[in-house]
Amino acid sequence: MNVTTAQRSRRLRELLAAGPVMMPGAFNALSAKMIERTGFDALYLSGAVLANSVGGVPDIGLMTLTEARDHAEKIARSTALPILMDADTGYGGADNAAHCVRTLEAVGVSGIHLEDQEFPKRCGHLDGKKLVPVDEFCRKIEAAAAAKASADFVIIARTDARGVDGFDAAVTRARRYLDAGADGIFPEALADADEFARFAREVGGLLLANMTEFGKTPYLTADAFAQMGYRMIIYPVTLQRLVMKTVEDGLTELKDAGTQKNLVPRMQTRAALYDLLGYDPTK
Repeated sequence: MNVTTAQRSRRLRELLAAGPVMMPGAFNALSAKMIERTGFDALYLSGAVLANSVGGVPDIGLMTLTEARDHAEKIARSTALPILMDADTGYGGADNAAHCVRTLEAVGVSGIHLEDQEFPKRCGHLDGKKLVPVDEFCRKIEAAAAAKASADFVIIARTDARGVDGFDAAVTRARRYLDAGADGIFPEALADADEFARFAREVGGLLLANMTEFGKTPYLTADAFAQMGYRMIIYPVTLQRLVMKTVEDGLTELKDAGTQKNLVPRMQTRAALYDLLGYDPTK
């Protein structure tokens, strides 16, 4: 794509200033193209999807920064959209977080979020999480913010405190993280709409809502989040889950029937694929 990282980051800032941005999670380059084709303005790269779809492992901190970089670079080459990426715990301490920012920004990522869990981390909607001390995470945020090449690159601090120490602890941590240099806050696993609204009132600033499935958060619309003051709504694993359910159903029918004939009406056609890829086989 003929677009620089700085241009992507600037575009993301413009989108966030204008209003709420829905960010579906891409699981590969082709899905990133489809996100762009269907009219979304930005996309998200999930750490869970990186672990599941790229590594074939659970989301427990097993993937490396090198694997994350390679995944992000392929996505960035396939689309001009701004990219917000899950950087887990920053792959280490404060110096590692700074290196993470430089590495991902260099391949086209427009912003990242870092989380305040201990390593190895757990999915944010599971129990049994443990948090790092506030001061330690603030040093990580400071280092990440100082490392970015473009002032427009977005640093989001994710706090998992709601599920560990309660709502008030999440608010306290969020305020400290903003003071440390985070551009915005991602409050993970809030329990209901009232908590989202209260968090927005008590913290303010640039806020991210995680609209994942099968978690602790109820299904809310993008408009509802926008009315509360959230500027980013991510759908991290939605597409992966849709695709994998379709794959499972298709394989079951193929095995049972011995032919894919009845599956063809449910498939993307060759012509549609070539159109998405911008490929003309006649030339």
